[in-house]
Amino acid sequence: MCNCGKKRTEHQQQAKPVMTQSVTTTPTYNVNQTQNSQNTVFEYTGKTALTVIGNITGRRYRFNNPGDLQPVDYRDASGMMAVPVLRKR
Repeated sequence: MCNCGKKRTEHQQQAKPVMTQSVTTTPTYNVNQTQNSQNTVFEYTGKTALTVIGNITGRRYRFNNPGDLQPVDYRDASGMMAVPVLRKR
């Protein structure tokens, strides 16, 4: 008798990747709480709100107002420097 069903069940029960953050939500950060050695802070110098998606992590960074500061993952920092209205702090 074949036990293929048992192997299929075991395979389905293996750990699946867990998303820690929904793609549709935009997190807001307190710069003092989240700043660490892996983050770089950027300041928004534009006139309206801006959402930028990190080219490496895919994380969404939301700048709501002129002068808004956001911690940016160090892997996304080089791409953020190409945005004219963002300035590295």
